[in-house]
Amino acid sequence: MLINILFLLIGFIALIKGADFFVDGAASIASLLKIPTIVVGLTIVAFGTSAPEAAVSVTAALNHSNAIAISNIIGSNIFNLLAVLGITAILAKVPVPHSIMRKEFPFLLIISVLMVIFVVTGFSLNRIEGIIFLGLIIFYVAWLIKDALSNRAKIEVAKPAFNLPVSLLLIVGGIAGIIIGGDLVVSNAKTIALSIGLSEKLVGLTIVSIGTSLPELVTSVVAAKKGNVDIAIGNVVGSNIFNILFILGLSATITPIPVEMALITDLAVMLCATGLCFFIAKLNYKLEKKEGYIFLVIFITYMAYIIIRN
Repeated sequence: MLINILFLLIGFIALIKGADFFVDGAASIASLLKIPTIVVGLTIVAFGTSAPEAAVSVTAALNHSNAIAISNIIGSNIFNLLAVLGITAILAKVPVPHSIMRKEFPFLLIISVLMVIFVVTGFSLNRIEGIIFLGLIIFYVAWLIKDALSNRAKIEVAKPAFNLPVSLLLIVGGIAGIIIGGDLVVSNAKTIALSIGLSEKLVGLTIVSIGTSLPELVTSVVAAKKGNVDIAIGNVVGSNIFNILFILGLSATITPIPVEMALITDLAVMLCATGLCFFIAKLNYKLEKKEGYIFLVIFITYMAYIIIRN
């Protein structure tokens, strides 16, 4: 058991550092190629912070640990909305860009509803639904890039942090860390869960989802401390979109994912959390300490519920 816990922790560290290296390397290459910074932030950073979830869910799908594959995404999205935004709003006032409320956040709400419809109509995500999600992520990224490039004159291109060889090394090393870390997390989380009588579903909703969401948490908290709080909600919204469309889409395309009846409640919580955050952000286009504490209380209550439920 201690060995499994140790390897689980090593897996989380490999995931987080791998994602960090991947984002740094990819952002540097984007700068070297003179790709606008906003395009990097909306695509590479969002994908990079979701890379641990991708590694875990895809590995779980390949290993037929389907409960971990989908519960990891549901749990991560809930954690991002309630815990990451909650903690960030407590640390600093989070302004919400009008552009996100007009485009990305409504899009997240729509695909969250679509995910719920897919699941409740067949208690599974099949390959066709996975392909639909993958088609939507291609549309989403193309939409972001087209929108960003149409305003290219107003956009700055950041100076590259590294030269080309170092950037490529960071990307390769980051991908390796993500793949190895994902395999360690899935295999050891599953072993620990079975050995102490916990379900894969519970482990995916708690330990795995929180662990793989640490890049989003670290990114938003560091941004808040540095005064760059305007990127906090964009990071969360972008990551949640990638989680549903790319990660679940790829996982379901690899192997259909059956969904347990109990996960319907968790899906409902995810949808309600998305709607609540959208509604509150829409009221004043900012999140403050009051909203942060509300989000955290809801998240802690939800965690207590699913632990008791198991």
